[in-house]
Amino acid sequence: MLKFLCLGSGSSGNSYFLTTGHTSILIDAGLNMRAIRKTLQANGYDVECVDAVFVTHDHADHIKSVGNLANDYNIPIYATAEVHLGINRNYCVTSKLTEKHVRQISKQQPTVLGDFVVTPFAVPHDSSDCVGYCVEAEGITFCLVTDAGRVTEEIQEMVHAANYLVLESNHDEEMLARGPYPAYLKGRIRSGRGHLSNRECGKLLAEHATERLRHVWLCHLSEENNHPELARKTVSTILRGYCIIDGVDFQLDVLRRKTPSLLYDLV
Repeated sequence: MLKFLCLGSGSSGNSYFLTTGHTSILIDAGLNMRAIRKTLQANGYDVECVDAVFVTHDHADHIKSVGNLANDYNIPIYATAEVHLGINRNYCVTSKLTEKHVRQISKQQPTVLGDFVVTPFAVPHDSSDCVGYCVEAEGITFCLVTDAGRVTEEIQEMVHAANYLVLESNHDEEMLARGPYPAYLKGRIRSGRGHLSNRECGKLLAEHATERLRHVWLCHLSEENNHPELARKTVSTILRGYCIIDGVDFQLDVLRRKTPSLLYDLV
């Protein structure tokens, strides 16, 4: 059975775990190693069971522990060529990757790894490069879209295809406008290479979700410019305007920044 666990979601560190029981992967490893080990162990898994890490982009909150996972546990790291270069330039990666653990991937080119078929797709963000992932296993399609500055046709297609979806709902537009961030940072977040707002997330879901969609988790919420209940309410209200009822048409949950999620069965 396919299972999903969020270890953390937000600027403090992002990491997502998927396993069939035979094959296990992490998408991003932006938490410290102690937190990764502790969270996996609390759910009945060890770091040693992880077969690969797939990286979305090279910002610190997504890559902090990739070097440790590679060098201490012999786990290969999958990322685009540009992201690999960014990983080894990033100050937060104190244990640098060597050729032994580098696996290069290309957008729209599937990688078969045990029970999984993992396909990266382009996501607009102000990093060296950025991808989301479509993961297929046991007849289920799981998609993850985070750190997206704007909605693209590829992202729309992923929402349309998904049975299970992790989707960025980073900020409330009014909170951001009135908040303490300097003008340049507000501009970065609102730009086409920044982050999706609650409203943009809700509209994307409302216009492109299908009857195949079973569960959505809102991710990468800003600590300063959002709140879990506000994100959920905003998205839910937009969905209702399209006659889509969360909890009826599909389940809607919010992933917490520093608190691991439940271990979900994806059936």
